[in-house]
Amino acid sequence: MMRTRPLKVALLGCGVVGSEVARIMTTHADDLAQRIGAPVELAGVAVRRPSKVREGIPADLVTTDATALVKRGDIDVVVEVIGGIEPARTLITTAFEHGASVVSANKALLAQDGAALHAAAEEHGRDLYYEAAVAGAIPLIRPLRESLAGDKVNRVLGIVNGTTNFILDKMDSTGAGYQEALDEATALGYAEADPTADVEGFDAAAKAAILAGIAFHTRVRLDDVYREGMTEVTAADFRSAKEMGCTIKLLAICERAADGGSVTARVHPAMIPLSHPLASVRGAYNAVFVESDAAGQLMFYGPGAGGSPTASAVLGDLVAVCRNRLNGATGPGESAYAALPVSPMGEVVTRYHISLDVADKPGVLAQVATVFAEHGVSIDTVRQQGKDGEASLVVVTHRASDASLSGTVEALRKLDTVRGVASIMRVEGE
Repeated sequence: MMRTRPLKVALLGCGVVGSEVARIMTTHADDLAQRIGAPVELAGVAVRRPSKVREGIPADLVTTDATALVKRGDIDVVVEVIGGIEPARTLITTAFEHGASVVSANKALLAQDGAALHAAAEEHGRDLYYEAAVAGAIPLIRPLRESLAGDKVNRVLGIVNGTTNFILDKMDSTGAGYQEALDEATALGYAEADPTADVEGFDAAAKAAILAGIAFHTRVRLDDVYREGMTEVTAADFRSAKEMGCTIKLLAICERAADGGSVTARVHPAMIPLSHPLASVRGAYNAVFVESDAAGQLMFYGPGAGGSPTASAVLGDLVAVCRNRLNGATGPGESAYAALPVSPMGEVVTRYHISLDVADKPGVLAQVATVFAEHGVSIDTVRQQGKDGEASLVVVTHRASDASLSGTVEALRKLDTVRGVASIMRVEGE
């Protein structure tokens, strides 16, 4: 039977995502009521600029006092889409204290203070859902937290930022340089006026922290994630990748050690074989590859950003939280029982592609090979081109630790015959 008293929802933020959430709640009100078992009512919308016209939202619902809205006491669910650390953190904890559950899309806050927010939700017997915080419309949090709850996840490898994937895909398909591809992304609205959070990997690192925490039942904070941006990727790197049968993606990689005793989380550009499923992810799309003991290899693909895709994930969480509310229950909370240590980047083992500018004379290759051997890094292939006393030397290694590779590169820079280290790129997905 349908409950007649509506569940009341407070919306914090009414930008691109928030306005789409409000629109869907209004236009799909009857369907949402049937799916939940009770009507859902938009009870208030907190904004910074109340004078702005917001189509479909009655003016009497709009307020600039977000704190008063979440303190009302009759609010069942707070939807937070304002982003940032404060005032979002205080508003969410205040909502819990006053009896509301929370749906959030705030990756930065969850990556930094997820443990404290989960603790606050548990203390007050409320839900904290955040499917939209990682991969837009792609269902990923719930499969990891629920569908794979009985399995052992060993690795999560993914493209979790549409802006960077668009830029790298453009460089790959057209031969454009980084700045040219970024300018096009900006003109098309894929990149912000200040793209730092995307291109320097901050956005992806926050998402990696959330994914690693859920996948490995271990608290992983943003500070635990190794981060390297993609601004130094060049057209020459793509040419080298193509010669190896690879392309380049900015990847978020979360791994459990082979002995199961620790985890790592990292974000950086990497070459991946064209045969890997992630290599075919084009444009501004996201995709995440999950490897587990029982289920094997799974891939989740779709639009990872934008108003409508992100609102889709928010509304999915809203339906789940409202159903829990009607049943007097809560959904899965934080699972951090494993409490595995997070290993430093130096212990990560992978392959490497190193491009060197060297003197074009006899004995250079032997000197370079000796340095690799002295640091315990085995060479897989070497490619050399030279002209007029200058040469480029491209070395692809077998698997080695990041610390060993760093020592190798430091020693190479000290050789008189090495003019410079033009590029260092990890090779993943093999």
